[in-house]
Amino acid sequence: MHFNPYGGAAAELAARLVNAGRNQDLRELLADSGYKPLGTVTAAQTAELRRWIAELDAVFDDPTVHRLNALLAETTSQPYISTHDSQPPHLHFAQESAPVDERVKAYTAVGLAALFCADPNRIGRCARDGCAEVFVDTSRNGRRRFCSTRCSNRVHVAEHRSRRSA
Repeated sequence: MHFNPYGGAAAELAARLVNAGRNQDLRELLADSGYKPLGTVTAAQTAELRRWIAELDAVFDDPTVHRLNALLAETTSQPYISTHDSQPPHLHFAQESAPVDERVKAYTAVGLAALFCADPNRIGRCARDGCAEVFVDTSRNGRRRFCSTRCSNRVHVAEHRSRRSA
């Protein structure tokens, strides 16, 4: 499924942040995700992003209008049209001069909100017991239940073995 940049890349960044380990370098994660412009990430910004990740995590558990509106209200979002890097006109939701944590918060909140408005069932958490990974469902039919093929295979193999032994 094709999403606009905020419903796609921004929502996927939200999922990557939630799935990040507690000790993972957030600057590295943002850089690996192609988040630009990155700049420096201070200790205070990292702490704020860690707090924000907990808020994002709750959205994957219970994506609701109320929860997403609360995220949007917490950002310093100031929508404007940008044409940087020879790209066609597109929306930005935080000034490029804003601190990284504020820009990431606005980007991920709008991304999850856009995705939710397009199809709220595309925000998910892995259905395998013991797996806490989250995902953005970009499948054609929108029926993804697992974070990865590995988790899906584990569940289906266990179900198959259970049926065979019965």
